[in-house]
Amino acid sequence: MLSSLRSSVLTLGLALFALPAHAFDTTARAAYVIDQTTGTVLLSKEADQPLPPASMSKLMTLYVAFEALRDGRLTLDETLPVSEHAMSYGGSTMFLNTQDRVRVEDLLRGIIVLSGNDACVVIAEALSPDGTEAGFARYMTQRAKQMGMDNSNFANSNGWPAAGHMMSVHDLAVLADRLIADFPEYYPLFAEEIFEFDGRAPSNKRNRNPLLKLGIGADGLKTGHTQEAGYGLVGSAKQGDRRVIFVLTGLDSTAKRAEEAEAVVNWSFRNFVERTVANADTPIAEAKVWMGAQKTVGLVPEEDLSLLFPVLGDKNIEAEVVYDGPVNAPIEKGQQLAELVIKPEGLPEIRRPLLAAEAVPAGGFVVRMMTVGGIVLTDVIGNPLDAL
Repeated sequence: MLSSLRSSVLTLGLALFALPAHAFDTTARAAYVIDQTTGTVLLSKEADQPLPPASMSKLMTLYVAFEALRDGRLTLDETLPVSEHAMSYGGSTMFLNTQDRVRVEDLLRGIIVLSGNDACVVIAEALSPDGTEAGFARYMTQRAKQMGMDNSNFANSNGWPAAGHMMSVHDLAVLADRLIADFPEYYPLFAEEIFEFDGRAPSNKRNRNPLLKLGIGADGLKTGHTQEAGYGLVGSAKQGDRRVIFVLTGLDSTAKRAEEAEAVVNWSFRNFVERTVANADTPIAEAKVWMGAQKTVGLVPEEDLSLLFPVLGDKNIEAEVVYDGPVNAPIEKGQQLAELVIKPEGLPEIRRPLLAAEAVPAGGFVVRMMTVGGIVLTDVIGNPLDAL
């Protein structure tokens, strides 16, 4: 156990490999790659810059729709009308018209597989607080902020080019993670390769995700393209127990998007190994205790902490335990007291909570008097260590 603390910060020498500063040289304008299983960020390039997301922003429309299904405000078999406004959209569509009433399930598949701009508007108008697509876009923006997506603003439901319609690649990764984690019952829809709606759109029946056929574990989520945004992809792939989520945007062709996305998936799975940083039942440091029955308390992670590190490497990572101390007694077992701050080279730092390994009751009369006496003595004669 490490017990020497300096100003409430303890530097740990963890014998683990450092992440390289420039591990993957992507040509994407912005990129973000995270290992969902461990929460390890593997690549971050212009991750928080708001950019036009094109059809990748349809994922937010889908998230709101899935919430409505979960809450009973929509059902899969319910049919919805198609407005003139929905029918007016061009680009990728389901070729809906105002004579249609379309099942919600077909609309969802139309958004995911066919990237239907019109299908998004039908869903948007059904769920909008004021019945308009603009009102739904305002709701999406508000909901995104609640989910921690601070660099997202929506002007419509489908990513059609519009002033102020922006998302960062980091926000898109957060959204992808929430879709996978919150709605496992609907996530398999993202792996569908073909959806033939009513036979009316033979030229638009295939999923544009270039990775689904490659046998590399890819099972989602959404492509996007406009002239301003370039070509992008929010993707996810699972191999064994690991799942990777990645976002690329600003590529210059469908071929480059496919090539870059496959390369990111292969790099993520082949070049990193999962290693245990700390065990939940083993203290990795101690915090000083004020007025307690004991002078220190062990610090343990909330759960076993595993991160990904390069297969090849020979450097130790920098890590610190940070807390406001000494900690006032009494202390409950499991009470959060500190943070473990891990600093992979060239990437955002990783913070994980550290908890009290045991309960520490308040000290008795003798402890309190000795502590107060020590303070008085220091005030009178000074700290004898200052003379050294």
